[in-house]
Amino acid sequence: MAKVHNYSAGPCILPQEVFEEASKAVLNFNNSGLSLLEMSHRSKDFVDVMEEARSLVKEILEVPEGYTVLFLQGGASLGFLKAAYNMMRTHKKGGYLNTGVWAKKALKEANFMGEAVTVASSEDKNFNYIPKGYSIPSDLDYLHYTSNNTIYGTQFKSIPETDLPLICDMSSDIFSKKVDISKFDLIYAGAQKNLGPAGATLYIVKDEILGKSSVKIPTMLDLKTHADKDSMFNTPPVFSTYVSMLTLRWLKKNGGIQWIEARNEAKAALLYAEIDANPLFKGAAAVEDRSNMNVTFVLTDESRTEEFTKKLNDANISGLKGHRSVGGFRASMYNALPLESVQVLVDVMKTM
Repeated sequence: MAKVHNYSAGPCILPQEVFEEASKAVLNFNNSGLSLLEMSHRSKDFVDVMEEARSLVKEILEVPEGYTVLFLQGGASLGFLKAAYNMMRTHKKGGYLNTGVWAKKALKEANFMGEAVTVASSEDKNFNYIPKGYSIPSDLDYLHYTSNNTIYGTQFKSIPETDLPLICDMSSDIFSKKVDISKFDLIYAGAQKNLGPAGATLYIVKDEILGKSSVKIPTMLDLKTHADKDSMFNTPPVFSTYVSMLTLRWLKKNGGIQWIEARNEAKAALLYAEIDANPLFKGAAAVEDRSNMNVTFVLTDESRTEEFTKKLNDANISGLKGHRSVGGFRASMYNALPLESVQVLVDVMKTM
């Protein structure tokens, strides 16, 4: 079968060797005679998986002492609610940087147990830039932002400066570049971009914030519940956690964050150079805020859409259609996408 160049926004491409190893575990895990999918999550075999996955997160991201790593369920969509529940304090107000669909959803969830304040927004230009030069009110319990915006192709290039506790939804760019974890009180990220298959959500939580909420939290939404049980309060997302562990092994083996950040920058530079040089294409996001993970662009002559789409199909390029709110095309270039696949796309663009 011909190689497919997978630009899906998520669930997305993962390393081929991870797929191969995971497929073996589905049939017979650790020569136990049991599939990973049927064995007890309390068994030593799986407890070892969970511990290795959490340990690799700490090692690769250089997580400081005083933080707990969790693999939980619910996706970032539940994380919006968990973040607000666990971070509400005396003001019962959270501040939000509104940079797109997912940031708006996080803001909406916070209103269920307090007040969500829009500190800054780029909605005036259909979220094609990252807000700058805003002031942050002092009467907030925390500041929340979304580090990378998959739909609009924008990405924060630096961590917002604030004295407030800082929360970040890093679902679509975690493990893609070096991050100073010590600046955050809470990070959460769905696995299905750079980490593993859909099902697991990674949380990195500063221990000192646990159990301090000013609102009553349902048991399953209280991060202290899960921290106290090392991610095993209830049945965890077994398969997604295991595949995440394999992906983290792959990342470590190849050189870790320094290696993947350089590779991601090379992929982005290659594609953006063609977009800027080719008069038939135009980038959708502000140049200074362009995402290295999700490259959004449009045709300057829409009458050639069918021609371009056919050429993409002929080259076995999949998943390039843009989100309906932006239109055009979106090249999602997560960690496992090789530079060679980006070159194939650029070569197709050069023929237009």
